[in-house]
Amino acid sequence: MSRKILLLSFCFVAATTFAQQPMGQTATPGTSPSNAPSAAQGLVEPTLPYIPSLDVSAMDRSVDPCVDFYRYSCAGWEQKNPIPADQIRWDVYSKLYEDNLNYLRGILEQASAAKSPDAVTQKIGDYYAACMDESAVEKLGAKPMQPALDQVQAAKNVHDLAPVVARLHLDGDSLLFDSGSQQDPDNSDAMIVGVGQGGLGLPDRDYYTKDDAKSKEIRARYLQHVQKMFELLGDPPATAKKEADTVMRIETSLAKASLTRVDRRDPYKVKHKMKAAELNILAPNFDWSVYFSTAQVPPFEILNVESPAFLKELNAQLTSTSLDDWKSYLRFHVANSRSPFLSSAFVNENFEFYRQYLRGAKELQPRWKRCVQYVDRQLGEALGQAYVRKTFPPELKAATLDMTKEIEDAMALRVQQLDWMSPQTKQQALNKLHAIRNKIGYPDKWRDYSSVVIARDDFYGNAERAEEFENHREFNKVGKPVDRTEWDMTPPTVNAYFNPQMNDINFPAGVLQPPLYDAKLDDAPNYGNTGSTIGHELTHGFDDEGRQFDAKGNLKDWWTTQDAEQFVKHADCVVDQYAKYVVVDDIHINSKLTEGEDVADLGGTILAYIAWKSADKDKQLTNRDGLTPDQRFFVGFAQWACANDRPEDLRARAITDPHSPAKYRINGVVVNMPEFGTAFSCKAGQAMVKPGDKVCKVW
Repeated sequence: MSRKILLLSFCFVAATTFAQQPMGQTATPGTSPSNAPSAAQGLVEPTLPYIPSLDVSAMDRSVDPCVDFYRYSCAGWEQKNPIPADQIRWDVYSKLYEDNLNYLRGILEQASAAKSPDAVTQKIGDYYAACMDESAVEKLGAKPMQPALDQVQAAKNVHDLAPVVARLHLDGDSLLFDSGSQQDPDNSDAMIVGVGQGGLGLPDRDYYTKDDAKSKEIRARYLQHVQKMFELLGDPPATAKKEADTVMRIETSLAKASLTRVDRRDPYKVKHKMKAAELNILAPNFDWSVYFSTAQVPPFEILNVESPAFLKELNAQLTSTSLDDWKSYLRFHVANSRSPFLSSAFVNENFEFYRQYLRGAKELQPRWKRCVQYVDRQLGEALGQAYVRKTFPPELKAATLDMTKEIEDAMALRVQQLDWMSPQTKQQALNKLHAIRNKIGYPDKWRDYSSVVIARDDFYGNAERAEEFENHREFNKVGKPVDRTEWDMTPPTVNAYFNPQMNDINFPAGVLQPPLYDAKLDDAPNYGNTGSTIGHELTHGFDDEGRQFDAKGNLKDWWTTQDAEQFVKHADCVVDQYAKYVVVDDIHINSKLTEGEDVADLGGTILAYIAWKSADKDKQLTNRDGLTPDQRFFVGFAQWACANDRPEDLRARAITDPHSPAKYRINGVVVNMPEFGTAFSCKAGQAMVKPGDKVCKVW
């Protein structure tokens, strides 16, 4: 896992974010679906299936759109698309991601079938072949990670932990704390060191701090998982149980000192710049100079500490916790982080806790999916080159840029028309808007993986070397100018994001395929779908978090006091609305966590609607499929979100996900758009209609 610390708004997260939580995305051998190319079909040219961006068969016209627009648009899709057994949820993004995996599989099987004259193709093919050699992986069992475990055991005292942790971080293990490079919050052109909280085995600090019955059950089940991992390492059950209690005690202390996800949305709460000497004063029991020298971090004077309180607690634990207990903690996290790369006993245990118990998946993913995801995660811009050559022609990039320009023009118009913002702040907002960089499809220059050694018979070693390459690459940015052409998603990714410090929006080629973007259809559903996504990312530059960064990406207050108060007042309308929605059981949306995404959903859809009207103002629009053009816009908007959810996953996402559940991302938006009520002839008092004075208006 990359140790890069970023403030990013990843926006349409389906069950596809493999690189963000590797321990929750494991898979083991299994049978592949019938539409996936088999090894014997490796030389068949891969293709992506076509699904229109407005699918009338996905609708249920027996539902009144003015009562529940999401079900009107998506109930048919839900009925036709039950959650596959190996998935934690299933939605339009997940389905396109699955199609992409099949497509990438074909590319990789072609690459691995024969010696290639192209070094990039050879590298991804060899990685995939090594990953797919299940028998070799199974024979090795836990042996590949023994050198890492030996490093832990070799520590003679607590001060010896610094070089051990540095090497484990470089290898991709998540333990103790997080570190990496980040943009200076006060000077977005410079890269500095960042140190953040971390070191937990459960998905969030709230899992350790909540006292409800379900949280207690999860902690008890987690203890069983930790104990099982120690047993897989060869420890007797009684010893493993004691070690599991130790891990839980250490992690609980770290969790209680960690910032909440809501707090971390405030960029000022995670900004604590200091000199290296001050870090030694803050946490003197950890040898920071040895840590950074072992990690080969370039010399630096300034760093940013995300949470000083967390490091103070870590410092206290370093003296109050014995060396043997720290070794138990580190051994577990090494095994837990690396279990996806090991034999089936480790993969199965990882799956059973993280995907089956916590998220509700019924079956393990087949091995080919795991291998495709690993190539995408670790050699993503090598694999991406083959992907974009086949799927992303220049005319698609040009059309997306044209749509983006229309939506930016709509944003400029909206800013100028705001009745709650002063001319002074409006000008600053426009300056920021015009400075946004639009990155579409793929990077201008490809990442160079030539130094990464990939062997056709060493899957574990390939993964370890790729992780080390990436983490060295991140640390080597320290002290250098920011590369504003860089991407934080691979080209095949079915997602998009806004980076407030880069002040850019990023749309990988993977998210610009049908049914999300459909060149065969009219503008209305495309603007409703991809257009609203572009508007969503654009609005992130002006949500509760993004608005605090200026046109250059610096953390700087460009608002008058009165305008800032007005923004909070208008955004609180959205917060109050979403707080009433129930996620699952009696759990409500944590609307302070989802505020940025909810504001972006609303703002983005309004911008897309305005842009569509402008783009088609001179066209003769006609009804299609029994829908007016305006109705097609709104159904196109709704159908990106069609989804089926497992209750376990909903429960977990209520704690960790800054996005609201799918139906509220649709119904919660249209109730604030009078244009929707007009399009479907809704009447006052119906569920999808708000009284005019209750409509939320932010951007």
